[in-house]
Amino acid sequence: MPTQTRRAPARSDADRSHLPPHPPRAAEALLLQRDDPAVRPSGRVRRFLSYYRPHLPLLAADVGCALLVSLTALVLPLCARSVTQRLQDGALPDLAPIYAMGGVMLALLAVQTASFLFVDYKGHVMGARMEGALRRELFEHCQKLSFSFYDRQRVGQLMSRITHDLSSLGELYHHGPEDLAIAGLKLVGVTAILAWLDGPLALLVVGLMPLAALYALHFNRRMGAALKLSRQRIGEINARVEDSLAGIRVVKSFANEDLETRRFDVENNRFLESRRVGYLSEAFFSAGTATFAQLLTVLVIVLGGIRVVQGGLDVAGMVTFLLCVAVLVDPIQRLANFARLWQQGWTGFERVMEILETRPDVRDRPGARDLPRPRGAIAFRDVGFGYEGAGPVFRNLSLDIRAGEFVALVGASGVGKSTLCALVPRFYDVADGRILVDGTDVRDVTVASLRRHIGIVQQDVYLFAGTVADNLRYGRPEASDAEVAAAAKAANAHDFILALPQGYDTDIGQRGVKLSGGQKQRLTIARAFLKDPPILIFDEATSALDNESERAVQDALFALSRHRTTLVIAHRLSTVRHADRILVLTPAGIAEEGTHEQLVAAGGVYAGLYRMQASI
Repeated sequence: MPTQTRRAPARSDADRSHLPPHPPRAAEALLLQRDDPAVRPSGRVRRFLSYYRPHLPLLAADVGCALLVSLTALVLPLCARSVTQRLQDGALPDLAPIYAMGGVMLALLAVQTASFLFVDYKGHVMGARMEGALRRELFEHCQKLSFSFYDRQRVGQLMSRITHDLSSLGELYHHGPEDLAIAGLKLVGVTAILAWLDGPLALLVVGLMPLAALYALHFNRRMGAALKLSRQRIGEINARVEDSLAGIRVVKSFANEDLETRRFDVENNRFLESRRVGYLSEAFFSAGTATFAQLLTVLVIVLGGIRVVQGGLDVAGMVTFLLCVAVLVDPIQRLANFARLWQQGWTGFERVMEILETRPDVRDRPGARDLPRPRGAIAFRDVGFGYEGAGPVFRNLSLDIRAGEFVALVGASGVGKSTLCALVPRFYDVADGRILVDGTDVRDVTVASLRRHIGIVQQDVYLFAGTVADNLRYGRPEASDAEVAAAAKAANAHDFILALPQGYDTDIGQRGVKLSGGQKQRLTIARAFLKDPPILIFDEATSALDNESERAVQDALFALSRHRTTLVIAHRLSTVRHADRILVLTPAGIAEEGTHEQLVAAGGVYAGLYRMQASI
């Protein structure tokens, strides 16, 4: 007889599915994560730069071409000065040097254009590759995160980070180096040329730069705060859209299209308000930088004219000064663009890092080994587990399930049936005690090898968009057509599949919407058949089916359970009356166990449940 367990107040398993587990190690893991150097700001900057490493040759070529763009832009005003000085002499100049200088300027323009094309095209390719690599890393990491992470997250928010945030980051990776290279060289070069042409006038121009920088930094910070809020708001919109469209059949069945539109309007208006604040700061930022550029031009025209009259600057020098000021506008605009890209890209990078720096609660221990195909004996030893904020679900639970045994779990909603089954494949880790498979602690083997030997058929059937064959092969992509058909026949699904328009190649739509509930359930059983696991968990998979579909699914279940260790959760007792052993769970623990006939004869909790269902 299994050890009785003290239980928390009854709570539905559906409610628990949205709560994270609360093992004692959680606080320790959080402290370790805070101390991780990669989480510190300097660590994040190093990690940000590390994504350039696979693209260093392309980055060097991109920056080199950006420097060529800057150099040609600096040399062109000097070429113009040479031509202007010849025209300033008054006598008829020799045209040959002017033609020669025109040829030099055209050659410089050709180099500048070719360099710009390389920067614009190859730079974008580099940024797109880095964005793609990060997106893959983020998606792969999301696949490794534990159920507790998804209990706390909304899919729409995650989608926003994988798509929108990474797009902005790709732009920063591309434009950041080139904008800094071009702006830096132009700024230093133009300042040197201006000082050479006229020191006092150059000092005035350079002296105004800190004021422009302070102005830009102020509105840059405001743009950054507004942008971060906008990213959160667009994530909430994605979550609202995903939730509404995924449940569109429920929406229409309640005629709640207007309600969903109003809910969307709330999130949409919050996003628009965050963008309004951001656009206001961006408008002041852009207007200020543009006005500063025009102010410099006006100052040079007026003060340069005075310097010409005073003899401190000739006309050729003033023309060159004006051309250089025009060149000076470009680094100012590029730095402003870099500031905008930095705010957008770094905000996205931090949001992405928040996920990448999240450690899975369930992960392989150091030295974990692959689990060979087990016989299927399962043992719970003094298991304790609870959800955060809900108290313990199990305390000191001990239970033995023999290899190949068909064990049913019955009881009212909320007594922990699904929780117990979720602990076997380590969807959550126990807080206390151990779970053993063939005498081996499940935490001493790799998660992948453990789950490879467990088949799960859930009440909430999930089929992927694609064909019937694609979904059946999900557990064994290498399976042959004959093996797929054999699994479908064993699950009583072959006949209805052949009746579909394209048979096994029929597209079943998002989440299998083109199929009935019974058909979808039989496909999930066939998928488990094809996986051929030694341990099977069947979680209330017939509760929402009609009688005919239920019988078909039950027949498939019994066929699948032969020679396998099977855990079945069922409200309908007809599904489990042929089980080798039935465990009756109550809020106080495991109240009864035995065969159907033994429990009915005992006249206890199970007998009461059986009589109640028989009278319906």
